[in-house]
This record gives sequence, C-alpha cells and structure tokens, in this order.
Amino acid sequence: MPKQIEAYCPYCKKHTTHDVERVRKRKASELKAGQRRFRRVTSGYGGFPRPRYEGREKPTKRIALRLRCTVCKKAVTPPSIRAKKFEIVEE
Repeated sequence: MPKQIEAYCPYCKKHTTHDVERVRKRKASELKAGQRRFRRVTSGYGGFPRPRYEGREKPTKRIALRLRCTVCKKAVTPPSIRAKKFEIVEE
C-alpha cells in the first residue's frame, strides 16, 4: 500500500492527502476490568483456566490502518482489511 493516499476527511469534509500508518497493539493496561478479571482467575493453584488454542493458524490476518489527514492532522480508522502480506511502500 502507498504511504500517502487521497481519501475523504470527515473533519475537512473533502478529499485530502492522508498518511497511512499501521495500528499496532499496545501493552494492555493492568488496571482495566478485563485484565483484573483475567489476573484474578489465573492466580492461585491450578492450571490455566482457559483451554489452549489447538488448530491451524488462519491464512490471512486482519490489518488495522489509520489514515491521518495532512491538512488538519486528524486521524480516521477505516474498516480493517485481511491480507497475507502487508507493507507500506514509498511511492
């Protein structure tokens, strides 16, 4: 995918040039309710409470993108796409 594309900006209300960046997962916060529940369930004596995932790996992965408008610097997240291989190239 090219590093810059023309896309609609809902803030500028017109098509402008957008920088394409890939969204990567950040470290989970230990204070979130789901993480607190996970720590409570997995603590103590015994094995892991959830069954291990056994099966094939999916052939394609979901790729989350962020389009950042070069005019107003606001970012929009389009629907994620599936791809086997993904790279952002300079054109």
